[in-house]
Amino acid sequence: MKEKIDVTEYGNQILKAIPRGVLLNTRAEKFDSMVIGWGGIGTNWALPIFTCYIREGRFTRSQLDKNPEFTVSIPLDKPDPKITKVCGRTSGRTTDKGKEAGLTLESPEVISVPGVREYPLTLECRVLYREKQDLKKYPEKVLSFYPQNVGSENCGANRDVHVMYIGEIVDAYIIR
Repeated sequence: MKEKIDVTEYGNQILKAIPRGVLLNTRAEKFDSMVIGWGGIGTNWALPIFTCYIREGRFTRSQLDKNPEFTVSIPLDKPDPKITKVCGRTSGRTTDKGKEAGLTLESPEVISVPGVREYPLTLECRVLYREKQDLKKYPEKVLSFYPQNVGSENCGANRDVHVMYIGEIVDAYIIR
């Protein structure tokens, strides 16, 4: 069962959860889930939106470019360490993260990407806009996130810049 919610009523809870790690789910070649800690909710173009940042070389980015829809799955309590480890440190290119992390996929309401029962607060989103970030425009204090001597395959900070995705929130609910 899904309980429809007004996403603005959960804004504070979502913003507090993001730095601890929420799941960004995609489905193009296959279902994939990635832990993100950068993002936000808000309003653009009079629409409710979720903004996320995905490094250029990530499998998740290639999935979003093939199918510009995603779900954001947010825990109601603390993130599960096993889910964080699997979805945050392995690549969907070589790993079935859903199976490895023990995720229970929940059918979506509006888009093609499922939510995750273990992280029940769910936002269904369609990409409205994307833009590759330009390192020349970053302030000096954030350049340490992009060390140019660290390969793109590194799961932590590496030289790959982020692609920003602004997704319209087309549905929001809690999986019960």
